[in-house]
Amino acid sequence: MASNSPPSLPPFPKIDFRPGRLIPFLIIPLVILGLLSSVYQVPAEGVAVVTRFGAYHDTTEPGLRFKLPFGIDQKTIVETRRQQKLEFGFGTEGSTNPYQFSRYREDQELEKTMVTGDQNTAVVEWVVQYHIENARDYTFNFREPPKTLRDLTEAVMREIVGDRTIDEVLTVGRQEMEIRGLERLDAVVKQLGIGVKIDQVQLRNVNPPPPVQASFDEVNRAQQEREQLINKANGEYNGAVPRARGEAEQKISAADGYATKRINEAEGDAARFIAQLTEYEKAPEVTRKRLYLETMKEVLSNIPGKVILDDAAPQFLPFLSLPYKTTQGAPGATR
Repeated sequence: MASNSPPSLPPFPKIDFRPGRLIPFLIIPLVILGLLSSVYQVPAEGVAVVTRFGAYHDTTEPGLRFKLPFGIDQKTIVETRRQQKLEFGFGTEGSTNPYQFSRYREDQELEKTMVTGDQNTAVVEWVVQYHIENARDYTFNFREPPKTLRDLTEAVMREIVGDRTIDEVLTVGRQEMEIRGLERLDAVVKQLGIGVKIDQVQLRNVNPPPPVQASFDEVNRAQQEREQLINKANGEYNGAVPRARGEAEQKISAADGYATKRINEAEGDAARFIAQLTEYEKAPEVTRKRLYLETMKEVLSNIPGKVILDDAAPQFLPFLSLPYKTTQGAPGATR
């Protein structure tokens, strides 16, 4: 008689489990993971700050570097060879630094609105350029160094603007404010140990608030016209005064020359008179006659149409009809 029991299953194969066979499958991935996590690349524009178990260990230069794997050593890339900047009151789109400028328009308006020392309001936009000087201080001393630097920069600039009048801020004080801002901000970051070096503080746009912009523009135009008139007057003064001085010196020189001439002539006449007096005293008659003849020669030579007669001439009327020549150049010479 046939049996109704189910057919028996074949026996389950026996597995030979040996844990030692799994070790290669565990070690190989760990070795690969360790190699991948121990090699890192430092870019040319920066350095890497390496920490070991969270504490500072080393600062490595650009190139291919090695560290302990599996998170024992951690690296932080710090761009020490690239100049960075912070913009206040405006923003340049496309920047890679998230702290370069405030992303919201309201924040930019608050940044650039400042109160001057004479209780006026000025709208000041400025730029700060800096570079990271100490990577270790930059990484460890502050949680967010760029944000801290922005806050310090704004505080310093508000202090500088608050120490000056609105006229100084808008006109003559720009360069002095830039120099003072650079010195003050650089001293503060060094004192706090942020690890950065301030390269430049540059004012961009400095204007009065929009409601009073037209009034300030009118005042500036008036000041410019005043400066132009002053410069024009100074130019005319610089032209007239030297010319007058030259004419005065010329007249003084001419007067000095004339005085010297008259003195020399007087001295010559006096010397001649003294010489004549000396000769006269030696021979009075001869000298008197010679002086008389010289004087008559000088006088008669200028008289046109003259007739000279001696004492023996009976009359001179016939001689008046004689023709004679006028002396050229003699005034009043007529026939």
